[in-house]
Amino acid sequence: MKNWNTKKISSAIITKLIIVLYVINFQFRYSKCLEFRDILPEDAKQYDKMRPPKIDGTATKVHFHVTVMGLDSIDENAMTYAADIFFAQTWKDHRLRLPENMTSEYRLLEVDWLKNIWRPDSFFKNAKAVTFQTMTIPNHYMWLYKDKTILYMVKLTLTLSCAMNFMIYPHDTQECKLQMESLSHTTDDMIFQWDPEVPLVVDENIELPQLQLVKNQTADCTQVYSTGNFTCLEVIFVLKRRLGYYLFHTYIPTCLIVIMSWVSFWIKPEAAPARVTLGVTSLLTLSTQHAKSQAALPPVSYLKAVDTFMSACTVFVFMALMEYCLVNIVLGDSDMPPKPLNKKSFNFSFRSNLKLNDGHPIPPPPRPPPQATAAALAATTALAQRNRTRAINIDRFSRVFFPLLFAVLNMTYWVIFARFL
Repeated sequence: MKNWNTKKISSAIITKLIIVLYVINFQFRYSKCLEFRDILPEDAKQYDKMRPPKIDGTATKVHFHVTVMGLDSIDENAMTYAADIFFAQTWKDHRLRLPENMTSEYRLLEVDWLKNIWRPDSFFKNAKAVTFQTMTIPNHYMWLYKDKTILYMVKLTLTLSCAMNFMIYPHDTQECKLQMESLSHTTDDMIFQWDPEVPLVVDENIELPQLQLVKNQTADCTQVYSTGNFTCLEVIFVLKRRLGYYLFHTYIPTCLIVIMSWVSFWIKPEAAPARVTLGVTSLLTLSTQHAKSQAALPPVSYLKAVDTFMSACTVFVFMALMEYCLVNIVLGDSDMPPKPLNKKSFNFSFRSNLKLNDGHPIPPPPRPPPQATAAALAATTALAQRNRTRAINIDRFSRVFFPLLFAVLNMTYWVIFARFL
């Protein structure tokens, strides 16, 4: 009985060892590393990596998917912006072979194999610089699906050009594009198409300091060149400028400078230094404010909305300074005190020694009567008072006219651009 149990245990151990060895042998046979020749046709010479995998002469379709993770560094002066994206391309290459015993839905391939198989020759049409991410490993991979579809995904940081129009700046809305075009294949050989399920994904948490991403869409930008039609796809970002910064740093300070120039209307006309200093200071401050508002923009040849507003405010400040010139002209010299009569009478004693031909002395000149002097002084004082009254009336009119006209200007300006807010 004891020997029978020992044999039974030994046979069980042997059976288990056989099973373990079989599993190890199976894993050794089918877990070997996949090599590039394993996915090429049996006759590798039949595979031409320069020829698209066309079926029955139909152009190869390449589907694109773009995931936008960030938009930043928008530079109006250079007309550029930066974008962080995941860029995916999928296409079918029926000439390839599937690896043996491929049980999963897809197989991860070495990215270096892309150099030896056909791949789309897409490039970013409006890119000025492209940065490939390599931390902590190169950020790209390639999958091979069971239906011989190849997926290539890469993470890139792009610096792209964006043609901007500043005609209604800072109420403008800009359209910045991300364009992908074929470099050497015409539409007879290859066609780019957006992924039918999820063509574009944009991170909802994208936040820009002065612009707001209000809309994004995909479009086709296929263009005709002298050598043929080249397929092209584009992503359009609609960016609307936020007005808050410019409201508190440009518009409100400018209005306060204009209002400050009106203080001279309440200063008496005789205070020339105070009124001239206030007008010139306001004009110089407004010029500095205008130059500051243009610092971040390129020197365009057309008139912008902010230029119109700032120029109108400059005219108001200049008109306030010219108003005092008119007041000063009306006031004339009447604000100066009348010249006092010289109390020291001229000594005519020497005339007594002079004689006419007949021997009689020369009589002294006649003196004006006191009544005539008083009348002339009264007339001068009345004229000065009348001129001063006219000058004060001009100031009083300006106190109402300038604010009213400036209010009309602001209402007109903001009504016109209200639809862009």
